[in-house]
Amino acid sequence: MKPILFFDMDGTLLDLAFDDLIWNHKLPERHASTHQYSPAKSLDILQAFYQEHKHTLSWYSSKYWTSKVGVDVLQLQYEHKEKIAPRTGCFELLTILKEQGYRCWLLTNADNAGLQLKLENVDLSPYFEVMISSEDIGYSKEFVEFWQILQEKHPFDPEHAVLVDDTAPVLQGAEKFGIENLVTILQPSSSKAARNALELEYPAIQDLTELLTYLDSIQLKEINVKTA
Repeated sequence: MKPILFFDMDGTLLDLAFDDLIWNHKLPERHASTHQYSPAKSLDILQAFYQEHKHTLSWYSSKYWTSKVGVDVLQLQYEHKEKIAPRTGCFELLTILKEQGYRCWLLTNADNAGLQLKLENVDLSPYFEVMISSEDIGYSKEFVEFWQILQEKHPFDPEHAVLVDDTAPVLQGAEKFGIENLVTILQPSSSKAARNALELEYPAIQDLTELLTYLDSIQLKEINVKTA
């Protein structure tokens, strides 16, 4: 039996360069012009806010940030939507997985508005039987509670699942819940250098089609265990 596959969106299927552009460049610029601050001061203010709320639901909420910083964050993203792009191998991998009969779920910390924005520009929906925003769960993926509630809503066997995600705390939360097959991404953003695989806690891939080799290896291991 094939494992069920859980995919993160931003930094995994989609290039995180878009989010880097918005949060580290365009929002500080807009914040500075709106509040009459220097660009450096706005960047400092926003970075402090980011650190304060990192890995919480608020951190992923465009409504929260709009009220917090006085800039329409969702509108800002729509202004630059042409920059939203898939990572290398994204559609090639998803097409092969669909042809091979894998069940794929999209699990994102992006709020529903952000998810909708991305799907309007990169249509991932035909490849997924379940698409979940952590906004609907009430916890971000970093928390074990996310996985517990997800399992209640959409039953699955954690020992027979694979999670692909670029964020270590998310993978750690899934591991605490009991998901054993965990894969991360070497270069979530094309605007930043690739990470060193030797410094990462989990097996890492660059081109998404490399996941196929990983899937072959875990299924071979499963066969060997059964026949041992």
